[in-house]
Amino acid sequence: MTEAKPLNVLFLCTHNSARSILAEALLNHMSQGKFKAYSAGSSPKENQKPNPMAITTLEKAGISTAGLTSKSWDVFATPDAPHMDLVITVCDNAAGEVCPYWPGQPATAHWGYADPSETVGTEEQKQEAFKQTLHQIKRRLDLFTSLPLTSLSKMALENTARDLATK
Repeated sequence: MTEAKPLNVLFLCTHNSARSILAEALLNHMSQGKFKAYSAGSSPKENQKPNPMAITTLEKAGISTAGLTSKSWDVFATPDAPHMDLVITVCDNAAGEVCPYWPGQPATAHWGYADPSETVGTEEQKQEAFKQTLHQIKRRLDLFTSLPLTSLSKMALENTARDLATK
């Protein structure tokens, strides 16, 4: 019996520095080979890097940060890019933007999270906001990764991912 090929999941946000980075790293950590996660931004700033608090939050949770970079979603719209099975926006701004044409026309969903990098307060309060965002993403991903994805069609995958937005 051959292993099913992992489903490619792309997490999108505006700058690709916090929420999408957290989601990419967390899904790759949890996936047990069922998924390959990526992240990108609709308009990352020039020389954008992952938010240092996102990296610290992941490291404190024991999640690898190797290879995490901020990049434009245009990287995934090229013919030689990995074909995505599912594209999930994790911020309201990116959800409202016109996305590029994705090769293979993947299923789409929106899971909105508040931007932890916009938290006002002490360093501890800001770090807590990143930790809470990671926990919120993990709750949805726990449900998502427990699904028997090998039996899901594109439409079922899209509907299920969209239903998880309310969890």
